[in-house]
Amino acid sequence: QVQLVESGGGLVQAGDSLRLSCAASGRTFNNYAMYWFRQAPGKEREFVAGIRWSSGNNYYADSVKGRFTISRDNAKNTVDLQMNSLKPEDTAVYYCAADLFGSERATTTHGMDYWGKGTLVTVSS
Repeated sequence: QVQLVESGGGLVQAGDSLRLSCAASGRTFNNYAMYWFRQAPGKEREFVAGIRWSSGNNYYADSVKGRFTISRDNAKNTVDLQMNSLKPEDTAVYYCAADLFGSERATTTHGMDYWGKGTLVTVSS
């Protein structure tokens, strides 16, 4: 059974850093693309970053480019999101997702094979 479990969320101040982790289990993810999406209160879920597990190729939303870094750890089977220079507008529930044979540039929620339950990030001003 495939499971994606997010961790690392919390309450921080603007300008701080936070590192999220997505623990993936239940199968080999070499043929998957992995993603971070986020959903702020009252808004639709939006793409944050994507990475192809096999190649490490990555892609970012313009709103986080230069501040966030997505990476994967083959030994731990995790996909991490390092978030620096956090802003209040980064406040959201952050979700991990996986898509078999997906592209790191897939920016919509449609077609994702698996989702985690999310972890809350709150950035105070």
